[in-house]
Amino acid sequence: MAFDEKDIDLYESIADLGTRELADLLGADSYAELERRAQQQGLPVSTYCLRHLRENLKPREEAPPETSGLSFRFEPNRIVCADCMLGLRGLPEDSIDGCITDPPYNYEFIGHKWDDDEIKRRIERVQNSKTLIKNIPYGSGLAGGVRNERWYERNAENIVDYQNWCYGWGKEVYRVLKPGAYALVFNSTRTIAHVQIALERAGFYARDIIVWRKNSGIPKGLNLVKKMEKEGISGAEKWDGWHSCLRNEWESIAMLQKPLTTNYLETVKKYGIGLLHTKNGSGGFQSNIIEGIRRDKKDSFNVHCTVKPTELIEKLVDLIIPPGKERIVLDPFMGSGTTAVAAIARGVSYFGFEISQEYCDISDRRIAHFTKDILL
Repeated sequence: MAFDEKDIDLYESIADLGTRELADLLGADSYAELERRAQQQGLPVSTYCLRHLRENLKPREEAPPETSGLSFRFEPNRIVCADCMLGLRGLPEDSIDGCITDPPYNYEFIGHKWDDDEIKRRIERVQNSKTLIKNIPYGSGLAGGVRNERWYERNAENIVDYQNWCYGWGKEVYRVLKPGAYALVFNSTRTIAHVQIALERAGFYARDIIVWRKNSGIPKGLNLVKKMEKEGISGAEKWDGWHSCLRNEWESIAMLQKPLTTNYLETVKKYGIGLLHTKNGSGGFQSNIIEGIRRDKKDSFNVHCTVKPTELIEKLVDLIIPPGKERIVLDPFMGSGTTAVAAIARGVSYFGFEISQEYCDISDRRIAHFTKDILL
């Protein structure tokens, strides 16, 4: 939709709206519907949309920043049980040495709390299905269903919503990181591009994509031969070996950096960060592919569904943050506390947010067990 200078007030009123909100304002579910209405009035689609918005959009009032009474003390080695979208606003500017985080990967969680109850809700929707995959759990149907025009439209809408959500917390992470600090953000191979774009929009400079190569991967898509045989369709054998997806053996980690102050040397002199520790355990030069990581033995009380190996997070902490208790690694989506445990193991401090009280309690138990083992 093109905006002339005279429409700048209208643009400012809708700039932060998601695709779904904008479609609601226009009163149409598809572009074809807008075309039909515009033709009825003898107008180009863009002119019709601008006129409709101007007639129906009420002026937006500036709302004060939402805090919901959130108050906490910023100090090292603490996890605040709160929504990071609110909590990050309470951190000082240029105060954090690095960020390592593993946010929800899919678009469908928006509007739901990403906790154990939500996971159970989605799994119950597909009790007898084999199509549920870890990175795209059922919620609004985007992990399955009929691939009609509306399915693809909803997928495109959710991409925009997800990017806007990532931008929301990303701009606050950018604000609190020191110049030269790195943000390492996990995501799936199909969503990592959206995360990187959102964080670049927030001000970060994209440096790399790190590949975490896992030991195994199981394809979860359609096996056409089995489907045809089940339906009694002849000629299934000629489709042997054809599948709807590849076996997924890696996860992606977006590596972004807050801009330097002039250059690397000046940044290191002022803030003590900005470089990568590239000497790996064998004495070689660290590549952007990490493999051979061992899975943790999961504690019986840890119900988190996507726990990352502590060894992996330790390696990432070592990569971007020099040792020292004065250094702080931030995790806005702390989950069950792996980033905190890894930070302690690498001799740096941590700070994080977690929206689920259940996961905060699990984090406390894991940290207590780990520090007790160190003392022993």
